[in-house]
Amino acid sequence: MRRKLRSPLPQRHGLDAVRLRTPAETSWATMRDHLVERLPRVEPARIDAMLREQRIVDSGGPLSPDAPFVPESFVWFHRDLPDEVPVPFPIEVLHRDDDLLVVDKPHFLATIPRGQHIVETALVRLRRELGLPLLSPAHRLDRVTAGLLMFVLRPEHRGAYQTLFRDRRVRKTYEAIAPYDPALALPRTVRSRIVKERGIICAREEPGEPNAETHVELLEHRTGSDGSRLGRYRLTPLTGRTHQLRLHMSGLGVPILGDDFYPVLTEKPLGDFTRPLQLLASTLEFVDPVSGRARRFTSGLQLQAWSNHAGWTAA
Repeated sequence: MRRKLRSPLPQRHGLDAVRLRTPAETSWATMRDHLVERLPRVEPARIDAMLREQRIVDSGGPLSPDAPFVPESFVWFHRDLPDEVPVPFPIEVLHRDDDLLVVDKPHFLATIPRGQHIVETALVRLRRELGLPLLSPAHRLDRVTAGLLMFVLRPEHRGAYQTLFRDRRVRKTYEAIAPYDPALALPRTVRSRIVKERGIICAREEPGEPNAETHVELLEHRTGSDGSRLGRYRLTPLTGRTHQLRLHMSGLGVPILGDDFYPVLTEKPLGDFTRPLQLLASTLEFVDPVSGRARRFTSGLQLQAWSNHAGWTAA
């Protein structure tokens, strides 16, 4: 197995440097010319400034502005960070040992850097706040979903824990708050075919062989002083399709409160932290692939819509 070449640049703001490998062809006179073509979203003047400031390096050190092109070599640099609205909610650490870190992720915080969310992500925050530069996620939660998120502390164990989630050997349950419909027969298992196309923000259900399965249970329901009826549901996904829980609840006629995607897509500014999706990753259970022990973690969070809803009736 080929050993990964170590970056000569340290992390910045909890982020690893970008690594680029140059191609074998030699169409460029200088490394600068190659980078201008390779990074079309970065202005050439910005690349020139980064070279002058010695912010782009190879294994021998900073590249000069006129450094000749070297095929099949590596360069590293830190990207400029986008302006981000700080997510004003803490990450609560629930468990930490030599192998695992388990936290309660708040609503609106992405798991890993991607797109417009870089520094304001759970991974980057935790690396920085806990001094754990090698921390890596064992799985992911949607930005709008709160609850249990597990990270791996040792790089040599990353694959074992990520494989647990990939192979569906982790039992996960979620809680959701949604309208209560007394005519809806529960518990039931919902099966459907879910399709998510690249570049389209929402997934959809369509006819065909089912590829998504969720067990839905009603835990209790309440009638508020204003006459509104809410249910607290336990959702157990048996597959892991994009937006599966949200689509299945919407398909039952009881869409999860705060859902801006289903049944109708509603645009919401990134800095709007009101009306969080009332979906919580509440438990994780698995046999630890390193120690062989049975593990179970439970979220300490409560969904706001339930705790704020006055009046109740047992299911």
